Amino acid sequence: MKVTFPHMGNMNLSIKSLFNNLGLDVIEPPPITKRTLDLGVKYSPEFACLPLKINIGNYIEALELGADTIIMGGGIGPCRFGYYAEVQKEILNDLGYDYEMIVLEPFQSRWENFIKQFKFIFKHVEWWKFISAWRLAWAKCEVIDKANEYVNQMRAYAIEPQSVTKLYKEFLRKLERTEDKRELYSLVIGLKDKILDLDLDMKRDPLKIGIVGEIYVVLEPFTNLNLEEKLGEMGVIVDRSIYLSDWVSEHLFSNASNTAKHHKIEEAAEPYLEHFVGGHGLETIGQTILYDEKGYDGVIQLAPFTCMPEIVAQSILPEISKERNLPVLSLVLDEHTGDAGFITRLEAFVDLLARKRRDQVGGQVI
Repeated sequence: MKVTFPHMGNMNLSIKSLFNNLGLDVIEPPPITKRTLDLGVKYSPEFACLPLKINIGNYIEALELGADTIIMGGGIGPCRFGYYAEVQKEILNDLGYDYEMIVLEPFQSRWENFIKQFKFIFKHVEWWKFISAWRLAWAKCEVIDKANEYVNQMRAYAIEPQSVTKLYKEFLRKLERTEDKRELYSLVIGLKDKILDLDLDMKRDPLKIGIVGEIYVVLEPFTNLNLEEKLGEMGVIVDRSIYLSDWVSEHLFSNASNTAKHHKIEEAAEPYLEHFVGGHGLETIGQTILYDEKGYDGVIQLAPFTCMPEIVAQSILPEISKERNLPVLSLVLDEHTGDAGFITRLEAFVDLLARKRRDQVGGQVI
């Protein structure tokens, strides 16, 4: 069995660690490139959303390298993610690939459901080995997110923001090779120390922008054209509304902390959206409100073209923006999104936020 999976941000580092330590032969898809996207666009339905198209490209490239088993997530609700797997199976079958697709459906925080879906692994793996592999993979997931959050803060203070990005990429390379949990946390401390040794201007008062939207395009730099890096290089502090560890924790571990956090988001969204609309539509609204309450200068919504939950959210955001005097930029992403136009819109938005802050007197915009 040669296992593969789709890319989404740095998820591959944790998944590859888990499967390797369970003794599986892992064939990771190549990093997402224009070829990946072109393959997905060529063989996917025209109005399929961008994540599905890139997934198809990932699978084709991995199958070309010898993979024979695809592990794919499932979903529920109005979001089309729930039938990705069925569409993808039809496409790959029509192309004549010989493979097996294992779909991990949501298991509502019930570990027995999780275990049943992983029968193909548990048959020959001792419990202690699975627990050890899981703990390491989970630690990598958490550590990556903590490091990413710190980097998104510190780029805005660096005289040369690219140097922060360079240290972060070096950190990820080291993390991929690390097989000891204690070393992982040492790597984060080391990253922070190295960043603090850079030429920083901590007297700056950077603009702060919150990122909301559909999880795949928020987490995957290829789809959002490295939005976090670009904003950091413009001197902006960036905060994502969702991290992979948050999503995994919410869906795997039902605890008071997760419940309270999600309740707070739902409560914030309630005046504008009272019910689940699929995907992260409700979270987009709630998190936008929370960013305003935290004093952020603006919010950027990221959405794949034709994403229904984010279309619902996008229709509500102008009302929130007007009532709260909070600038919101909605960026809809597909295979035609170009870097030049993207940067122009970002620069214009950042300039707007800077002017708004300069013109603000006594809490009122003049």
